[in-house]
Amino acid sequence: MDLNERELAQAEKRMATTRAAYAVTAWYDRRTSRVVVRLNTGLELAIPPKLSEGLADAKPAELANIEISPAGLGLHWPKLDVDLYLPALLQGVLGSESWMAKRLGSVGGRARSAAKAAASRENGRKGGRPRMDTAGR
Repeated sequence: MDLNERELAQAEKRMATTRAAYAVTAWYDRRTSRVVVRLNTGLELAIPPKLSEGLADAKPAELANIEISPAGLGLHWPKLDVDLYLPALLQGVLGSESWMAKRLGSVGGRARSAAKAAASRENGRKGGRPRMDTAGR
């Protein structure tokens, strides 16, 4: 497929309007233990690695080597073989759907409410949490 200069300029213009925010630089800040991403808009994101799939158990030296995709929409850690998609990060998506669901479930299970506290006390009076009925499953 051959493109002339006018078509190329039009395509670049469309790309610029479609891709509003993209990564310009990215680094690991050891002082704050955060991955920092600076966008073309001037916005900086500071992400704790423990909140991102694949980065939680990484060492600082592994986190320090970050590559930005040519379009500026992806972050890649070659030593970890981990990729994060910038538009998803901006929406608060820090991993795959299953990984996010697992994290959300573990956080929800730790939630405290008056109803949970009352149920826990009642179960304690009865000898603890009722066993799950596995026979019917």
